[in-house]
Amino acid sequence: MKKRVFSGIQPTGNIHIGNYLGAMRHWVASQDKFDNIFCIVDLHAITIPQEAGNLRVKTREVAGLLFAVGIDPGKSTVFVQSQVEAHAELAWILNCFTPMGWMQRMTQFKEKSKDQKGQVSVGLFDYPALMAADILLYDTDYVPVGEDQKQHVELTRDIAQRFNSIYGETFRLPEPVMPDIGARIMGLDDPTIKMSKSEERQGHAVNLLDPPDDIRTKIMRATTDSLREIRFDLKRPGIYNLLVIYELFTGRNRADIEARFEGKGYVDLKRELAEVVVEGLGPLQSRYKELMRDPAHIDSLLTDGAARVRPTAERVLAAVKDKVGLG
Repeated sequence: MKKRVFSGIQPTGNIHIGNYLGAMRHWVASQDKFDNIFCIVDLHAITIPQEAGNLRVKTREVAGLLFAVGIDPGKSTVFVQSQVEAHAELAWILNCFTPMGWMQRMTQFKEKSKDQKGQVSVGLFDYPALMAADILLYDTDYVPVGEDQKQHVELTRDIAQRFNSIYGETFRLPEPVMPDIGARIMGLDDPTIKMSKSEERQGHAVNLLDPPDDIRTKIMRATTDSLREIRFDLKRPGIYNLLVIYELFTGRNRADIEARFEGKGYVDLKRELAEVVVEGLGPLQSRYKELMRDPAHIDSLLTDGAARVRPTAERVLAAVKDKVGLG
């Protein structure tokens, strides 16, 4: 039996090269090795106010991008979270076994809520319980995450262990996994912070659907430093970030890359990197445009995906309800 991998992606903001390099391309590469489940987590999206029509558009856009990057619905399952009701129901049950103190220590909630103050929703605070339900419903073995989400998987394990200690073996304990390179692609405008889908500053990220000229402009304006030598040096976050992006798009090793730019300037690196990214995203963008000509087909793939995973989710939920004494 293949090990099962569960990944969630929110249908908000714009999917960018950080998402692609740090997660999506790894999902594609692992399809023959793992039993992959990819969930478009629209219930998580509404923890922050969304316009209904835009949320539906973004949900289909994310699905289209997943298929465009190479997720094969014949090998992997892609579905929309809200189409499988067990996610919300299990989340409520897990709430009742999760101490407030565990939720209060979650750093991502503190970061996301600091600007909202009294307007922050209970849903945003409770986000990790829903994420735990997402993962535990499918007997998940591995959860690919960035460093910022690792704490959520650790909380999921804590919740599962607590439930198992009370009611006996019920949930499989998932393991977080992170790529060695590319787990944290940084912002082009500020290489000290991770590239973010929610950041709206122009020039912060190269989005997967950006036109070639926009890609070139953003990379040419990327923050570097006042030095000259082009080296993979973590102490120089701007140039390091650009080199990592170059490395991941080209597949070249670091010694070869440094040799290629020996004696050259940052403008040379940026120009070549821009063309590498434009060329790398070209096939993906073409496939996406082709897919979006038939949105009903995308919707049917999502419906099929939900139908495929629903029996597993309902089986796990039924076992939990039986042990708790519900129904």
